[in-house]
Amino acid sequence: MNKKIKHSYYIVLFLIATSSIQAQGYWSRIEEKEPTLGIADVYQKFNTPDFQLKLVKASQTVAGLKPIKDLNFDFTPSDRLEIRDKDGLYHLGDINLRIKEIDRDWKSYSTAAKRSAVTPIEPFGTIVAGADLANTLPNDIPVTIKRFYEIDNDKLVLRFEIINKSANNIEIGALGIPMIFNNILEGKSLNETHAQNVFFDPYIGMDAGYLEVKRLSGRGPSLLVLPQKNMAFEAYRPLLDDPTPRSIVFEGFHEWMVYSKAYGDNEWKGVNEWNTPTSLILKPNESKDFSLRFVLSEGIKAIQNTLVKEEQPVATSIPGYVLPLDIESQLFLNYKSNVSSFEVEPKDALKIKEEGLTDKGLKKYKVHGKKWGRARLTINYENGVKQTINYKVIKPETEVIKDFGHFLTTKQWFDEPNDPFQRNPSVISYDYETKKQVTKDSRSWISGLSDEGGAGSWLAAIMKQLIQPDKEEIKKLEQFVDSTLWGVIQYKEGKNKYGVKKSVFYYEPDSLPKGTYSDDENYKSWTAWDHKHANDPGRSYNYPHVAAAYWTMYRLARYHEGLVDNRTWDWYLKQAYHTTIAMVDQAPYYAQFGQMEGSVFLYILKDLKTENYTEMASDLEARMKERADHWKALDYPFGSEMPWDSTGQEEVYMWSDYFGYHWKANITLNAILAYMPTMPHWAYNGNARRYWDFLYGGKLSRVERQIHHYGSSLNAIPVLKQYRKTNDFYLLKVGYGGLLGGISNITQDGFGSAAFHSYPTELRIDYLSGDYGSGFYGYAVNTSTYIVNDENLGWVAFGGNLNTKKEVVEVNITTAAKSKVYIASKKLWLTLDAGTFEKVTYNTKTDTVEITLNSADKFTPKAYLRSNNDLELPFAKVRGAFEIPLQKNSMTIKL
Repeated sequence: MNKKIKHSYYIVLFLIATSSIQAQGYWSRIEEKEPTLGIADVYQKFNTPDFQLKLVKASQTVAGLKPIKDLNFDFTPSDRLEIRDKDGLYHLGDINLRIKEIDRDWKSYSTAAKRSAVTPIEPFGTIVAGADLANTLPNDIPVTIKRFYEIDNDKLVLRFEIINKSANNIEIGALGIPMIFNNILEGKSLNETHAQNVFFDPYIGMDAGYLEVKRLSGRGPSLLVLPQKNMAFEAYRPLLDDPTPRSIVFEGFHEWMVYSKAYGDNEWKGVNEWNTPTSLILKPNESKDFSLRFVLSEGIKAIQNTLVKEEQPVATSIPGYVLPLDIESQLFLNYKSNVSSFEVEPKDALKIKEEGLTDKGLKKYKVHGKKWGRARLTINYENGVKQTINYKVIKPETEVIKDFGHFLTTKQWFDEPNDPFQRNPSVISYDYETKKQVTKDSRSWISGLSDEGGAGSWLAAIMKQLIQPDKEEIKKLEQFVDSTLWGVIQYKEGKNKYGVKKSVFYYEPDSLPKGTYSDDENYKSWTAWDHKHANDPGRSYNYPHVAAAYWTMYRLARYHEGLVDNRTWDWYLKQAYHTTIAMVDQAPYYAQFGQMEGSVFLYILKDLKTENYTEMASDLEARMKERADHWKALDYPFGSEMPWDSTGQEEVYMWSDYFGYHWKANITLNAILAYMPTMPHWAYNGNARRYWDFLYGGKLSRVERQIHHYGSSLNAIPVLKQYRKTNDFYLLKVGYGGLLGGISNITQDGFGSAAFHSYPTELRIDYLSGDYGSGFYGYAVNTSTYIVNDENLGWVAFGGNLNTKKEVVEVNITTAAKSKVYIASKKLWLTLDAGTFEKVTYNTKTDTVEITLNSADKFTPKAYLRSNNDLELPFAKVRGAFEIPLQKNSMTIKL
């Protein structure tokens, strides 16, 4: 192995090994406990129309849930059953409650806390198994709980009957059913995890809520957990008391909560929950049933059709559930009952207007965001069903990005002339809670301008210029390129030998002035690199950030006039090329994996070809093909330094598609769809799964499902590219959810957070900027407008406001870049290297398209238009694009 990559390699091995050792320590402590679940005794098996259900006879908890058509696959962690058969470990079939008599304190009860054999109830009618759970609950519990597994209309149902056995009214302030499915990846290869494991995503939408459980491969039937009776999905609580070790290979378990007031009054107090926490008053001898049903969907893309068949309310919002203030969103409801009323919280956050029915009978509404921030829409149906949709209202995209660029180049602009690490000038990490720049974090990369957590801010500042160039901001970034990026973060040793450091910041207190390091930080862990280790060029993930910065500056210098003064366009493009080659040469071990932002290498290749830099283009293409050939040979070609990851898929898909390895591209896309859902909730719609990067790039450091971490907008790149190839509307909903999710966590004043915390104790952004820049790259290169005539919804627009007048469809563009438009009916993809679209008009009768371009400005006198179709226009072509002189006013061109 190349000596220069050894340290990075061993650090990652250490990281994974440490996590594994910790996990093994927890597992060994679990194994040492006395088995109490009763798995040494007999199991019970039952076949339902969809599932083979396996129960532990003693506890009657679920020991297996297999699709009848594929008995080799189990949705539950049955492979861990012999380890997880102890007190305190949850299983499907358990129940948690908090109960109190009026004016007393809450008391918690759980069937998992202290196991004892339950008392079976003789099956009758549709019941296949039942039990009284008294033996596995404390004697002082004021209720009787019976659990039944039954068949209702051929569907498997899990039902709990709760009876108040006391002489007083009681209040049930928490009632949760643990959702225990097989998401424990520890000790498995990528092939094994994709064959055996699942991920699951919640729609926390009250009576319309559900849980979708999908195999990591994205193939095969998906499991839907649906409310059957009195099981509104009010909250989704992490089961942190389950001793199964959470780590980079296990996100943890959650429970479906129908009541959560006991937590809302205590652990979650002061937090704006997804739904208002409620409770239930149960009178003496009063009983109530709570039940869930388990349904199979033919596949991930069939989930919404399955919900319709199961008579669940199905909502579709265009362009999604992140609503810019200038967007007239459309909401479509597919449900058997009419709407009786809407409720909006806060009251003035949304405006709803009814628009009748679509041709297919869907209820249609206009939804307009009126106030920045989170907003909850409650839909009350006439049959008593209640559905909630959580929106995030943001500023118009143009304003969001303007504020973001300003924040980065002012609040985060670091220019300390005596900085011992030569980080000046630069855009540096920022703590939004303290309103201070982060210059001394013990995680070397955070303060060191490299890796994702440190490069994130300056990368974002440069990528912002790609879609909304600002001369004054670019002047600062030119200083950064000449003084800090080139020669400090990136360096050159000899002819064409480049490298990118792991960090500019390092820990060597004996060689630096007193006060250089913070007394509040712990510099004794592996994260505090010394100078030698910080200079290591062997981590490939650092190179795309630098390459993307050079490529963006090339585009600005090449297609605008006077925006970039310090270097010529060709210097920047060549730097982008050399950085790409350096990644393969200097960091070959990690370069075998797909890189976050790795799509930039394809963009660089295309621009090298456009500029007729044939030798460099051929070299880069050959090196990328070697990597793609390696991926082609793997069953699941998107590994990383982590045992499982959701970042390499972006680049793996792009190169697999480019080289014609379409089967491998489809495998990659299916895996993306397995961890990137579409559902009526801004936080989960298009949210690519990520749950460990708060450890490495966040301020609140823990294993936790992250809301719109950089994976959302990066994975949107291949999803939307595949949409343009197939016109599969499902992909557009997923991809656009990830695209807008990528800017949903930018604050009102322009701070970009690493991600949003999903735990109900927080439900807020993380206060550290961290690795947000990687996600913003995904937004910057992918932001675009889509105009679609959907068979169910009619004409809709993503990234614009649509109006139809007879046969004419007109869309006013609202994206920040205003540079890309796709018309699905014509499979027409229009892009601008410079200049912006004001609106696009499509005449469905004559099949003609007109584009209106915004006026010229000082730095953009010409537009450069490209299309995937052959166009005949009265303009000269320059480097494959139509060069269009812009006018003082907007101009319209008929295509």
